[in-house]
Amino acid sequence: MSSVAFTEITDGLQFPEGPVAMPDGSVILTEMFAHRVTRVAPDGTKTTVAEINGGPNGLALGPDGALYLCNNGNAFTPHIMGGLIFPGAFDASKYVGGSIQRIDVATGNVTTLYTHCGEHPLRAPNDIVFDEHGGMYFTDHGLREERTADRTGIYYAKADGSFIEEIVFPVDGPNGIGLSPDGNTVYWAETHTGRVFARGITAPGVLAPLEGSPVLCGLPGYQLFDSLAVDGDGNVCVATLINGGITVISPAGEVLQHIAVDDRITTNICFGGPDFQTAYITASSTGRLISMPWPYKGLKLHWQ
Repeated sequence: MSSVAFTEITDGLQFPEGPVAMPDGSVILTEMFAHRVTRVAPDGTKTTVAEINGGPNGLALGPDGALYLCNNGNAFTPHIMGGLIFPGAFDASKYVGGSIQRIDVATGNVTTLYTHCGEHPLRAPNDIVFDEHGGMYFTDHGLREERTADRTGIYYAKADGSFIEEIVFPVDGPNGIGLSPDGNTVYWAETHTGRVFARGITAPGVLAPLEGSPVLCGLPGYQLFDSLAVDGDGNVCVATLINGGITVISPAGEVLQHIAVDDRITTNICFGGPDFQTAYITASSTGRLISMPWPYKGLKLHWQ
């Protein structure tokens, strides 16, 4: 385990997720329990980009400069304990359905692109990443009620709303998703199993036939996985719950280190700065956006 000094950029966020490092040095993120997308300036000043009906979760810049949002539809309700905020139980009366939405950064206008894949509704889309062709891979975490839980999948879709396909099924609570630097591998994390999976890509949205186990890495004990980012060395950097921090996993599946964060609900990471060597991390139960110099190579995402 490794402990480092972090810079706190801002606090007072209502369960931040989905950070996106912008060219002007700001970070745009979601506030799941405030139902909004927020821009955080380098000095910590916060401004609202868009108000969201539902639960804003993962966020990514698309090929047209717009933001693309995983809206979980209020799959979680806020639970306050000891002054900290956590995702609470599903409340059917507040659920509005999952969707993929486009946000115009300049105007805040929100357009819904997808609510279904064929006859199957999107339940609680969670995280999203774009490839070099302008298509998006995203996870559907699903709904978890007191005695039941969804079986969901991994999806590939076009940014113009014209095409969506389920490319992996079934998956158990998929959360973070990312692409290798060469674009030939897609990684995703399952929250409740504490595992990261890897599948080869043969064409945009087309995965290689499964040979052997797709599990890249699993963690022992009670450690849960949230969202992830892939760095310039190809490491899969997974926000880790309970054992709060970032777990760095090599492309070969070796755990290189665990970077501890003083928040058991560390949910997301992205890379930015002039050389993409700054890691921005959401410490969600304490409502903070923090940063640190990344000890490996950074990575500029497609369309970033």
